[in-house]
Amino acid sequence: MLTKEITVRNKQGLHARPASMLVQEAMKYASNIKLRKDDVEANAKSVLEITILAAACNSKITVLADGPDEELAITTIAQMFEEKFNIE
Repeated sequence: MLTKEITVRNKQGLHARPASMLVQEAMKYASNIKLRKDDVEANAKSVLEITILAAACNSKITVLADGPDEELAITTIAQMFEEKFNIE
């Protein structure tokens, strides 16, 4: 299992649009991928669970991946956050 702490950089936080983009990416991997904010954990393959995190701008999120392609999954998802999902 790999983990990586990420900062939400989007001005509007992790709202529905970036959440759906994240789910589309997470679905490409066989690994089990989760996001954790504080003590709440969400399946990265579920838009509803991601939006429940209510991750505002500058929130810290931990990405957890466990499976055969965990390294690629974490690297790609971290890059999406870094690039602000190409929205801004």
